[in-house]
Amino acid sequence: GVLIMDTTWRDAHQSLLATRLRTHDMERIAPITAHAMANAFALEMWGGATFDVAMRFLHEDPWDRLDRLRALVPNIPFQMLLRGANAVGYTSYPDNVVYEFCKQARKHGVDVFRVFDSLNYVENLKLGIDAVRQADGVIEATVCYTGDVSNPAKHPKYTLEYYLDLVDELVALDIHILGIKDMAGLLKPRAARLLIGAIRSRHPNLPIHVHTHDTAGAGVAAMIACAEAGADIIDLAIDSMSGVTSQPCMGAFVSALEGSEYDTGIPTESIAALNSYWEQTRLLYSCFDPGVKASDTSVYTHEMPGGQYTNLLFQAQSLGLGSRWNDVKAAYTEANRICGDLVKVTPSSKVVGDFAQFMVSNHLTGDEVVSQAATLSFPKSVVEFFQGYLGQPVGGFPKELQAAIIRDAAKIEGRPGASMEPFDFDQLRRDLEDKWGPGSIRDVDLLSAALYPTVFDEFQALRQKYGNLSLIPTPLFLSPLEVNQEIQVQLEVGKNLIIRYIALGPLHKETAKRDVYFELNGEPRIVSVDDTSVKPEVVARVRADPANKNQLGAPMSGAVVEIKVAVGDKVKAGQAVCVLSAMKMETVVGAPADGVIEALHVAIGDNLGAGDLICLVKTE
Repeated sequence: GVLIMDTTWRDAHQSLLATRLRTHDMERIAPITAHAMANAFALEMWGGATFDVAMRFLHEDPWDRLDRLRALVPNIPFQMLLRGANAVGYTSYPDNVVYEFCKQARKHGVDVFRVFDSLNYVENLKLGIDAVRQADGVIEATVCYTGDVSNPAKHPKYTLEYYLDLVDELVALDIHILGIKDMAGLLKPRAARLLIGAIRSRHPNLPIHVHTHDTAGAGVAAMIACAEAGADIIDLAIDSMSGVTSQPCMGAFVSALEGSEYDTGIPTESIAALNSYWEQTRLLYSCFDPGVKASDTSVYTHEMPGGQYTNLLFQAQSLGLGSRWNDVKAAYTEANRICGDLVKVTPSSKVVGDFAQFMVSNHLTGDEVVSQAATLSFPKSVVEFFQGYLGQPVGGFPKELQAAIIRDAAKIEGRPGASMEPFDFDQLRRDLEDKWGPGSIRDVDLLSAALYPTVFDEFQALRQKYGNLSLIPTPLFLSPLEVNQEIQVQLEVGKNLIIRYIALGPLHKETAKRDVYFELNGEPRIVSVDDTSVKPEVVARVRADPANKNQLGAPMSGAVVEIKVAVGDKVKAGQAVCVLSAMKMETVVGAPADGVIEALHVAIGDNLGAGDLICLVKTE
């Protein structure tokens, strides 16, 4: 038979619900999952975007999630997604960070590590593979699939021979399992038979694990073709968390192969039982569902990864580009073209996505970007990609565009982490304990802070203020209590809090606070809280005149997170003036011309709309 991996706890909700599934809702179904999925190869439940989203948006600790779920599901292997030399971040890190991360992940319950690189850059893959080996984990070295091996004329870089040669390189590294990561759902049934059949023929004893997305609607057919061609493990999601940008439907795949030589050993009754829970639970997260209702075969053109599709749609809506989603998809295609036709998966897909939104926000075509590149202020991720921070893409960089984008910035040759100094964890511990208190920092906290320093600081501050918010039931995490509504929160087994909301006091205008009256286990309590609905008076911002080359306008909406110049500073055209941040995308905004900063119209923390005036440059 063929084994399956259930992706419901990670990639399914990353692909459908902007990665917002909370630990609380996984814990509720975990004991049943342990029985229902006992014959599964693994549960994918950690890594990828779930790591930073847990802290950034869900206000919960990703390491706690791993510990809590491992305790509830001791009998099924846990699998995580490791971005090779990028660990679970969006850039490269010193080697010792990746090694320590894998060591701690293995210690806290991860069994199988799917190691991939967003550019299929073997030097980055080698680092991740070695880090997992030293951590005593199962190495699933992964080839990211793009193009179409059944139609090589369309993507001449990504032929069957390219993939077979890459597999040979990975097998020579003594891996345990080969992963095929079809992150956009481009692997059509005929291509699946070609690719998997050729790999099986060349490596008869190599375990093959295939991952896809169902964006175009051909996922079940493609995965059945993979199984018949020799794949050993297939990624699927519970029915109500499957389809479109998620993985193919588990119930459909299992039923189609039931009783055949490829029988999965998963009872359809078990799938139905889990599906009933997820049908209801998914409704709680409807506010994060961007509304992708049906298959979209345009994915064969734009090649957007399933995990990015809904997140980018959600991001575009947040940036005011929701009505221009088709333009964003077209720009994504163009951005990929001018970058040289990349393997697109986090973090390289983020580069292309940021590039696409930049193009749409600034009404630029691909050809206009190329011709004007020397004068444009590109997103930070785009600049760093062309500097070589992610590694080397297949076929190299487009040289002229690279030179125009990075300008005087340093260029990295080879594996980025190889030139980085080892990370000083001892100093980081001292710094964090000075800030948060002696003995308050665990080894895993050091890793969270090393990977995401700002996000970790914000998470720590919020947890110190509010406590462990992951214990609150999801409806109450997302929506406020009604007057006289009573809830029960379990802090630990046998320790429950019964909370009843009584009343809300009047606004204290001088402090913008209100008193909240409630009962805690029957005892009256009062707590003073900030009233975040009280807004300061809105200040109308000055707009830049597009015809005035001495005025610098914001290239897109975002918050000012860094200012790099002061009034009176001499600047060169393109020199960094400030950094804008919006929905995890940072853009370095450059001076419009040579000259002197005559006036600054922004401060750190200001929220700008596209076209708002940032500064005036007086030309000499």
